Amino acid sequence: MSKIKINQNVLILHLTILIWGFTGILGNLISISAIHLVWYRVLIAAISLFIYLIVSKQQILVSRKDFISFMMVGGIVGLHWVLFFYAIKVSTVSVALVTLSSLTLYTSILEPLINRKKIAMMDMIVGVVIIMGIYMIFQFESNYIEGIVAGLACAFCASIFSIANARMVKKSSATLITFYEMLGAFFWVSVFMLFSGDFNEKMVLNQSDLIYLLILGVLCTAVAYVLGVAVMKELSAFTVALTTNLEPVYGILLAMLIFGQKETMSLGFYGGAAIVLGAVFFYPYLKTKIEKRKQDLVIRKIY
Repeated sequence: MSKIKINQNVLILHLTILIWGFTGILGNLISISAIHLVWYRVLIAAISLFIYLIVSKQQILVSRKDFISFMMVGGIVGLHWVLFFYAIKVSTVSVALVTLSSLTLYTSILEPLINRKKIAMMDMIVGVVIIMGIYMIFQFESNYIEGIVAGLACAFCASIFSIANARMVKKSSATLITFYEMLGAFFWVSVFMLFSGDFNEKMVLNQSDLIYLLILGVLCTAVAYVLGVAVMKELSAFTVALTTNLEPVYGILLAMLIFGQKETMSLGFYGGAAIVLGAVFFYPYLKTKIEKRKQDLVIRKIY
């Protein structure tokens, strides 16, 4: 692949991550509750992805077993987004994005347990560093405890469905999986709203909410997803993983730029955030270095 094409894909990847970072901004701008916001988002995303599948002439029908799996995981995706937007509404965009970064911690523990593998020492060290950073944020931002807890729970859900998707994507189209997961999220959120009485007048959208939701559902979900999948076919998994860790950084910078004083936090928060983001950002780099060193040692033993 030419250097120009690689640079183009890296640029597209950064644009995609910037769009993902903008999700938190929209969550703050949209005036309806977190549950209603997610209901509209997954509905718009599902419709957008359905249109994309039809236009690109991809297979839509799946087996009964896959359908059930996708729908169940979709429920976890829905819960993840409800918790994420709830965290934003009871705290700030910055708090929600930093706590979401604990996804790396959860995955480093849950993935080996689920796949019945030994937890790597490097993963444990990074996990401890992330816990230290989150503890520091707790200490300095005690007025946002509800948002921090919701953000941590949100990251736990993200870890579960990420591990599930990593398995399912080996057998099915990533776009198809996402489409059915959006349907699953819509179904389970609708069921919850039906029993909680949330189908009410508070769902009525004003003009700005409608515009923001269309941007959130189409651009930040469907389009960003398609762009993300496209570059993953050309770039290495390491490049994608390392660059994706910039999402909270982009999101926090955008929040500070748009909301100003509201997003200004204590020095303790930024210290804790730096520890968390630093650990998350350098995690793929360090892991790749360690694995490369192990491979070199194996090659030396052979020869």
